[in-house]
Amino acid sequence: MLIRKIKTTICIIVLFLSILTAETIGRVMKANGEVFIKPIGGASYSVNVKPGQAISNGDAIRVGESSFAVVIFLDDKSVVKVRENTDFQFVETSNTRSLIIDQGTTLHNVNKDGRKKAYRVETPVSVASVKGTEFSAFHDAIAGIDKFVGKTGNFDVFNTISGMTVNVGPGQKAVSNALGQLIPAPAQPGDFPEDPDGESSNEQEQEEPQEESNQLEDQQLQEQQPQNEPQQENLSNNQPNTEEPSEIQEKQADELKSSDSPKAKPKKPLSLGLGVGSATIDGVLYNQVALRPELSFGKLGLGLDLPLYIDNEGNIRKDEWDEASDIIDKFLYIRWGEKSDPFWFKWGSLDNVTLGYGGLLSGYSNMMEFPSVRKVGINTGIGFGNFGTELFLSNMKDFSRGGTLMGLRGTYKLSDAIPLTFGLNYVMDMNQFSGLKDSDDDSFPDMFDDFPNNKDLWNDTDGDGIADNGGGVTEPVGGWDIDGDGDNLLDDSKDDLEVKLKPRPFSLKNNKAVAQGFTFDLGYPVINSKAFTLEAYMEYNKLIFPAVEGDLYYSREAKDGTGITIPGLRAGLFSFLNVSFEYRIKQGYFAPQFFDGSYDLSRVVAEFGDSTTVIRTKDQVVLIDNSDTSGMYGSASANLFNLVNFNAAYASMKGEGDIEFNSFNALINFNAENIPKLSVAQAYYQRNNDKNPFDFSNPSINTIFGYKVGYEVNAGVSLIWDFRQFYRDTGNGLEPIKQTTIETAFNF
Repeated sequence: MLIRKIKTTICIIVLFLSILTAETIGRVMKANGEVFIKPIGGASYSVNVKPGQAISNGDAIRVGESSFAVVIFLDDKSVVKVRENTDFQFVETSNTRSLIIDQGTTLHNVNKDGRKKAYRVETPVSVASVKGTEFSAFHDAIAGIDKFVGKTGNFDVFNTISGMTVNVGPGQKAVSNALGQLIPAPAQPGDFPEDPDGESSNEQEQEEPQEESNQLEDQQLQEQQPQNEPQQENLSNNQPNTEEPSEIQEKQADELKSSDSPKAKPKKPLSLGLGVGSATIDGVLYNQVALRPELSFGKLGLGLDLPLYIDNEGNIRKDEWDEASDIIDKFLYIRWGEKSDPFWFKWGSLDNVTLGYGGLLSGYSNMMEFPSVRKVGINTGIGFGNFGTELFLSNMKDFSRGGTLMGLRGTYKLSDAIPLTFGLNYVMDMNQFSGLKDSDDDSFPDMFDDFPNNKDLWNDTDGDGIADNGGGVTEPVGGWDIDGDGDNLLDDSKDDLEVKLKPRPFSLKNNKAVAQGFTFDLGYPVINSKAFTLEAYMEYNKLIFPAVEGDLYYSREAKDGTGITIPGLRAGLFSFLNVSFEYRIKQGYFAPQFFDGSYDLSRVVAEFGDSTTVIRTKDQVVLIDNSDTSGMYGSASANLFNLVNFNAAYASMKGEGDIEFNSFNALINFNAENIPKLSVAQAYYQRNNDKNPFDFSNPSINTIFGYKVGYEVNAGVSLIWDFRQFYRDTGNGLEPIKQTTIETAFNF
């Protein structure tokens, strides 16, 4: 025990001394925006960089969105300029200088005069060996693709997968990928990224670094050991990195604007979009003009949607502008930060929300009925130390009606040395009935309300457009206005008293159906390298549906069920291929991913009978069998050479006899930047918990599909066709509900 403590103490002392004596190899000449350094031995990017900041051997630098940095090496005055969304590390040996890029774009001006070390740029896929030249390097961590572009001089690019090598000269480029391909080609205009420092002449670049570096070198010679004390002080305050492997990948995917970002510009503070086309709302076709500005200020983002809907008579639909609450709908989103930041926030439109490993809530979107139904959701989280929290609300406006879909998640990671993470989720639909549309807020849903736009009227037994007894009254009171027997006379005589009035409609007031569940999960990153990641996890899920006494429209017996995932595995290869596998066990009334992307469409539906209409919540439609089942789930997503992104998932659950539940989801998205005249192209299909999800000729209530295609008419002008279709029982059997939006989009 004593020997072990001595060894541990010696290791700590050695590490401490190595930090104190870290060699300064360069200085930051310029830093604009979010620029941070993770010192050698540090756990996180904790040092906020200012001009003059020392760069030590082993330091890593991170440049955030709409930011840049310029670093000069003190020995040979070589300069590297770092563009936005870039992470890399400085590593030097006695004869080699290496810049190891995790993601992003760098511009290099290597001075061959006085240089004694080999200069290398390394990524997980490629190595560029430089002999004194000016060039750019870009690494896409998601697709596993590198691009090197030469401006002056020559350099070699080596693909570490296949062992191929090519030489790149002025006006040439080399594209290298994780499949081992290394393709030389002439550089095209725009391949060499814009200088983030704003300098255009090579002469200017040489003169300014030379003058400033001389001053910095003199300063370095005068500095002694105490120069590292401030840096060491920052190290002592470092917080542990609480990002889970999956969160890191999500952050890289969100921050990378495109795999071809060498020609991407920093995000503009203001982007103005204009949509001109048509939209169907409440079964009426309108001409649409929508102004969609987007503002971005660092971590803060704001998107607005300012529409005008005009009917065929030239009348403007006033429903979007006649109430104070309509102002809320004009904010498409407000966001702050990313999900891996210590604090992040998004308010408004939500898409692809997943809690934990997705056993209960996976891929949820509150935009499925947009623009006819506009919802305002919240998704936010806070991380502190090894703890993490997340909050999700689908629609703030539902609170006035007594319900919304909400979710909470908490996580705790044991330590960086033992990164076992515990997670706990709680999901609840406070009132599934609040999914029924009620235009006039009289508590009677539109499907039952004969006067959906009049708060004081709701029943019209004979359909003559005049409410029963001049109001919503359903009692036989004198002065009736109903012609129940069809004699064209108002029913006011004794002979007509047998007329049967419509019953009082279903009311949201004092009616409530709750769906809730909780999850406990464990996750452990088995392998976490640049080339390959593997995470193992398990989940225990519980769904609970309390009894509803109900009335002639709705009632429900109490029911519950559990779902267990063990084992669960997720793997990633060079960040361009991701696969997952789960073995699932279901007991009682349970369906995996019950709160999914189409939940708002199936949350509550109506079934029309001969005499009346009844309401059924999703659990009554989907969870019709409490038999025990088990089976496999698998998914795969791939980025194919930055041309196509493809995601697909399939689940098969089987029990005794012919009990079988299968699910299939697929999404394909083409990178329009690589296809002339195409601004967007995507298609999707989802069908969960059906006997045969591939029976396309016989869809079910669980089926939803759609596509979005944009044709670029001119630069910044696109014609976009957005189509979505799902199915509902409208009284004449299952019928398709189609939503189509056609608009011309302008991007200024």
